Amino acid sequence: MVYIRKKKVKNIDYLYLVKSTWDKKLKTSKQETIKYLGVIDNVTQDDIPEEYRNNPKIQAFLLENTPKDRQKREKIIETLQLQLFTCLTEGDLDGAKKIHTAFLLENSLDQFYEKVLNQVMEKIGTMWSNGILSVATEHVASNIAHSLIKIISESKKIHRHNVGKVILTTPVGEEHSLACSVLESFLMNKGFITYNLAPSTPGESVINFMKSISPDAVIISITLGDSIASGQRLTKKIREYNKKIPIFVGGQAFTSGSKAKFDGEVITDLSLSQISKVVRPKKKR
Repeated sequence: MVYIRKKKVKNIDYLYLVKSTWDKKLKTSKQETIKYLGVIDNVTQDDIPEEYRNNPKIQAFLLENTPKDRQKREKIIETLQLQLFTCLTEGDLDGAKKIHTAFLLENSLDQFYEKVLNQVMEKIGTMWSNGILSVATEHVASNIAHSLIKIISESKKIHRHNVGKVILTTPVGEEHSLACSVLESFLMNKGFITYNLAPSTPGESVINFMKSISPDAVIISITLGDSIASGQRLTKKIREYNKKIPIFVGGQAFTSGSKAKFDGEVITDLSLSQISKVVRPKKKR
């Protein structure tokens, strides 16, 4: 059974998507948090993973707990997406910075990436693949997006707590590295030490780098379906070198329902916050 749990902290309600299962040995139910959804006023139906979105209990909870200003908030986000789209496609870095600054006044960094930047970049990618945007415009938008992420990362640099060391990369042939930049920015903000090797890193180079820094996890981003086979070869080489290191694979290449198998864990529909928890090294007992 899946439901939404509300937890109040300092008079603020936070929502969690929770799964309840029956433990036969202990003869009791146990709860597993599937996803942290955020502050109640900010949660929309789009924050619910697709497989649970149409669950009657989930729908009923959202309907009962929908703040009066939720629609207003969604309209604001749509407006910011449109403004950012214009800034990126016209090469306006200063305008993009202002949008980011305005959004973060009442929202978190992961929400900016997930609700605004990622949505806009997916739209730009779709328009480019359909011939609506030129290659030059797509390149301008991507370069401005990378510059914006770099500025965000610099402005939010914190003392490295070494929560864990993570390698971010893409397989040979995969030139799309924006996802790795977003992950690098967010994980750094969470205290991780990150090493962004994207784009298109040969397997031997990844392994040689692993030998020098001893990472706690490797994340491989794949945007194009044509790069899946290359990604499989990369995970195989890493697994041959290290039998135990966690390897996580994800990206837009898997939104089409690809069932390709890897020598690692394929992660889809995970928020940035969830990813930061998944890659966090487990404490040794």
